[in-house]
Amino acid sequence: MKTDEFQLQQFLPYLLNQAAEASSLEFQQIYKDRYGMLRTEWRVLFHLGLYGRLTASDIGQRARMHKTKISRAVHRLNERRFVDRTRNEDDRRVEYLSLTRQGQAAYDDLRAVARRYDAALMDALDPAEAEVLRRALLKLSEAGPGGFT
Repeated sequence: MKTDEFQLQQFLPYLLNQAAEASSLEFQQIYKDRYGMLRTEWRVLFHLGLYGRLTASDIGQRARMHKTKISRAVHRLNERRFVDRTRNEDDRRVEYLSLTRQGQAAYDDLRAVARRYDAALMDALDPAEAEVLRRALLKLSEAGPGGFT
């Protein structure tokens, strides 16, 4: 048997992905069961709930999501009356997105669930570990790949 010093279970991108999947599955089931949403849809919903009226480009920059995924999510959210679309009169290529009353209600509901879910996840850590974890993840997400090739 070939021995290799590389350990997948210790590779940071692998660990981050495993942690993300494990920590998001229950919450994913909630927004899927209650509102029939996919991950990209709840992310769009939350950006609009948090920041108000935005363009798809604004959401893409904030959420680091590809414009095609945002477009599909907006289309589905609009079909289900969670999101309104309004064209900019000065530049017809620009479309503003905002939550409808129904979208705001879904956001309010899921935000409350997200707060409880986040608290429950953090209960597995002591307060110092939770703070270090949040700071480290923020630092990694802001740093990006650093030009590695």
